[in-house]
Amino acid sequence: MAMKPEKLELFRVMLTQKIADLLEDAGKTVSEMTVSKENFPDPNDRASLEADRNFELRIRDRERKLIAKMQEAIRRIDDGAFGICDDCGGSISEKRLLARPVTTQCIDCKTKQEKIEKIQGD
Repeated sequence: MAMKPEKLELFRVMLTQKIADLLEDAGKTVSEMTVSKENFPDPNDRASLEADRNFELRIRDRERKLIAKMQEAIRRIDDGAFGICDDCGGSISEKRLLARPVTTQCIDCKTKQEKIEKIQGD
């Protein structure tokens, strides 16, 4: 069953806003790292600053990957494939899409995939 156009537009707006928020956060991170000219003669303070920066950059990298997934979800909205499971072709529940709008699998197919991964990982 196809999703109503109003619902699709709600998801588009939600995804677009989240992308904008993440890009704004990334911009702040870059400006803070380039403006900051702290000088820490104490090696422990310097190491702490470097660890914090590395952590921040890892977060931004994960967010960059999430942005790509969100852009792909918007393309699926445009193509009419949003909310359709890539594996079985069935509908992905609206509840699942609200929790994770970038998903491409219904809960049943995702559960099966995770079980297979767990078996192969053991």
